[in-house]
Amino acid sequence: MVLRLATKIEAILYLKGQPLSLTEIAEYAGCDRSAAEAGIIELIDDYAHRDSALEVVETPIGYSFQLRTGFQELVHTLIPVELGLGALRTLAAIALHNPIAQTDLVNLRGSGAYQHVQELVELGFVRKRRASDSRSFLLHVTDKFHQYFQLEQLPQLLSSSEDQQLELDLTSEQTPELGTK
Repeated sequence: MVLRLATKIEAILYLKGQPLSLTEIAEYAGCDRSAAEAGIIELIDDYAHRDSALEVVETPIGYSFQLRTGFQELVHTLIPVELGLGALRTLAAIALHNPIAQTDLVNLRGSGAYQHVQELVELGFVRKRRASDSRSFLLHVTDKFHQYFQLEQLPQLLSSSEDQQLELDLTSEQTPELGTK
């Protein structure tokens, strides 16, 4: 079986899983640079005309596979989010007090909560809106939070003593968040 150079380059890009320069592609494919360039152009053209979730793109450091833009939502749905312990504790505090004023959250969790809130908003777990009666923001967990953690809704059955103990647990963990995500 004789492989087309474009097919061999496709296999190389798939197996390496990182951007490769034309020189690297030529080396792995066992051909010269101009043949590798022709092969990569053919491959890019093939993927441009396919009904595929992937595309071959040129990046500043070389050529690679990537998901087409329309499939980015799948990345957020299927790939687990990595939250640092501090952000996770901040998210727990927001969820338990849902909604909570950002100033109250900072009093509870410390000034590192500002960075955590920003991260949680970007990840779609928390929604932030200006409170009508103050300068602070109100923080709410989103539907994505409930879906991701597979919760219908948080039970509001905590007794006041359990609630106070939980607040103590959350506040006693106020450690500097340097280097922690």
